Amino acid sequence: MENMIDYKEIINLRGAGLMKSYLNSLDRRYNYIILAENFYLDDSKEKAIKFYQKALKFPGDEDDTIDILYNIAFIYDEMDNIKEALKAYREITKADNKEAGAYYGMATLYERLGEKRRALENYFKAAEINPEYDRAYFYIANIYDEIGEKEKAIKYYKKVIELVPEDYIAYNNLGSIFEELNDYHKAYEMVKKSIDINPNYYKALFNMGVIQKKLRNLKKAVEYYNKSIKENNTYPYSFLNKSVIYIEQGRIKEAIDVLTEGIEYNPYAEYLYYNRACCYAKLNKKDEAFNDLRKSILLYPDFINIMKEDLDLENLYDDERFKDLLNKVENIKH
Repeated sequence: MENMIDYKEIINLRGAGLMKSYLNSLDRRYNYIILAENFYLDDSKEKAIKFYQKALKFPGDEDDTIDILYNIAFIYDEMDNIKEALKAYREITKADNKEAGAYYGMATLYERLGEKRRALENYFKAAEINPEYDRAYFYIANIYDEIGEKEKAIKYYKKVIELVPEDYIAYNNLGSIFEELNDYHKAYEMVKKSIDINPNYYKALFNMGVIQKKLRNLKKAVEYYNKSIKENNTYPYSFLNKSVIYIEQGRIKEAIDVLTEGIEYNPYAEYLYYNRACCYAKLNKKDEAFNDLRKSILLYPDFINIMKEDLDLENLYDDERFKDLLNKVENIKH
């Protein structure tokens, strides 16, 4: 009896071995994921990707596989390796073609590549899968705005607001489009709504300044530009537009003060230097004007084409430094 083979025990042992092998594979996948996460936290992104890819070689459930692929895509995106990030997102859609986030991720990458039509295609795919995907609609609207299809942009910003009634950025962007279309009443209503939701959003405060100027409410325009500057003094357009109002009113010294403050916070805003140069020229302060012209051209050489015909600089036309400046820039171009 002691030599009798217990076949039931053999089957049990075999099954246990297979189970142990499967558990070992799961353990190894999990261990590689932990290693990848640790390398990522240590800012070793390439090693993180390496271990995520090792984890994918072992079996696991589909959700875990998709999570790993998302992490790979995000890291490649952070590394600015758009080609590999796109590849990871495509792998996700192969695993599950209903993953709206993967199409959204691809859309953002195509936008960065300047491929707006392909970006739109993928944003629309994300929204088709998930009709509540408000950010997909937001960037659809944004692209349509950028390519000049304003009515479509309006349509999709309204869709965003329908889904997220408190989206103050969508209201502001809508207002900006209506302002471009010279519909100042609608522009005012949209930007006002944006400010009502978030009184501290600098772009809405700036846009309200633009609208008030168009409505010839110059005092209010300046007030809103001041509010925008208070919220974000690194947004140079608020200083620029405020200075333009003062220039048009003949308050040149005050305009110079505004531009000088703007330059202090935005030292690479070329148009602030250029406009200050124009102000100095009006006051016949030629040395200061030329200093600012040189700086503006250094930052943006195409100013040279504007200088040639800018009547605000006519006090400088006969100065040899003006001619030398034109010649130097022309020689650099050639």
